[in-house]
Order: sequence, then C-alpha cells, then structure tokens
Amino acid sequence: QVQVAESGGGLVQAGGSLTLSCTASVVPVGDLSLGWFRQAPGKEREGVSCINRSGSSTYNTDSVKGRFAISRDNAKNTLYLQMNNLKPEDTATYYCAAVRAWTSGTYCPSSRTFDYWGQGTQVTVSS
Repeated sequence: QVQVAESGGGLVQAGGSLTLSCTASVVPVGDLSLGWFRQAPGKEREGVSCINRSGSSTYNTDSVKGRFAISRDNAKNTLYLQMNNLKPEDTATYYCAAVRAWTSGTYCPSSRTFDYWGQGTQVTVSS
C-alpha cells in the first residue's frame, strides 16, 4: 500500500511564502502521478497543482497561477509546492495525492482519480 505524507504547513502572514513537501513510501515517487489538493471549511476539495511522472508537465489552477509552483525531485523521492504571495483565501488543508496511472500533467484530474492521499497539512494565511 502506497503511503504519502505531507509536511511544511503553518501560519504565515499575507504576502508570505511556504513550501510544502510530500514523500511516498513503498513505491518510488518517480512511478507516481502527483497532485496537490486543498480543502477549506465548508468548501469542496479542489485541485491546486498537478504534475506528470517525469515532471515535464505541470498545471496550476487559475487562482494560484504566478504564485504557486509544483515540482518534483524523483531522486529525493519528494514532491514540492512552493507557495509565494500567499493570500487569506489560500487558507485550507493541503493534501498530497498520488496515483500509479499516467496523467498528462496539463490539468488536475478529479480527486477520484487519485488512489493515495496524505493526511493533510494546514496552511493558514492571516491578513
């Protein structure tokens, strides 16, 4: 059973930065298509950023374009989400999601596509 685990959340002021990390066990990160999702209280889970297995293609949802960047280091078995210029509306629990299947990385598939999820890490942005 693949296990994924996030780290790096916290409390930051608006305009600040955070970097989230995600590691996988049992299966190398290089064999997984990966994504970052977030869920704020009372809202549906949304795909924020996704990346294909090689890292050659990435996607960021419109609300984070120009501020967030997803990347992966398969040698270090780690997925990253660099978040800059954070806004209060970015406040949510962020989840790392993984699936063995190939994905294009040009969009974030539905959350139902992903088989493995971390427990989430809280990101809180104060105004």
